[in-house]
Amino acid sequence: MLAALDEQLRRHPVAGPGVRVENEDRVTRMVGTDGSWSSVVWSGLSEADADDVIAREIARATEASFEWKLYSHDRPADLPDRLRAAGFTPEPVETVMVADLADLDLPVPAPDGIRLATVEDDAGVEAMLRVHDEVFGPGTTYPSVVEAVRTALGIHPRPIEAVLARAGDTAVSAGRVEFHEGTDFASLWGGGTLPEWRGRGVFRALVGHRAVLARDRGFRYLQVDALPTSRPILERMGFHPLTGTTPWTYGSKSEEATPAGPLSPSGAQDSS
Repeated sequence: MLAALDEQLRRHPVAGPGVRVENEDRVTRMVGTDGSWSSVVWSGLSEADADDVIAREIARATEASFEWKLYSHDRPADLPDRLRAAGFTPEPVETVMVADLADLDLPVPAPDGIRLATVEDDAGVEAMLRVHDEVFGPGTTYPSVVEAVRTALGIHPRPIEAVLARAGDTAVSAGRVEFHEGTDFASLWGGGTLPEWRGRGVFRALVGHRAVLARDRGFRYLQVDALPTSRPILERMGFHPLTGTTPWTYGSKSEEATPAGPLSPSGAQDSS
């Protein structure tokens, strides 16, 4: 499963709305087509060439936000030290978790009074943004990610589905699922619930709703980069930890209002 993830999601990722994929011998990077961000998502380095490749990537990056998404099994073993020495700063470690969709108990019932549905219009996109601003803080949502969700509304089949959980007319939780066509994987991003609605099963239902969407599209696996708050919930649902991943942001580029949290350039993680 880890080998499939490395090959399909990291070495040869599928470009989605607002994203360009650049494959080279030593690295694969994803670049926002609006020029605001780029991220190294795979590297195949040795002790002999790691520093030179890192230096070349720094020189190449012209985007305001530049990230190196490091995985625990990446080589060489001292790659974190080399990134730090080159001016990168680590963000919190996330756990890469994967579930075989056939093993999940679906559908997951929503709590009483909660209705889950996909976003279908601009008003839904704005509701998603309001939830993330409240859960993760204003300014944590990259405009390019919001635009990608909006663009996906007009594509069939949609490469991204955003999902809202509502109590009456109020959106209390939101997240998205991305469909990587031509691979075995769909992935979960940006899941978060308003503080006063946590501990009621809303986040679990949000995961389950997105899992059904992925299953019905024919995907085998569902992947998520989980924060510590969501890992126990996901494990109880049937997700398995594969490896760790740490976003490393580069020097002054990371200080130019680079958003942290659920909607960073590389997609980011689900939180309860």
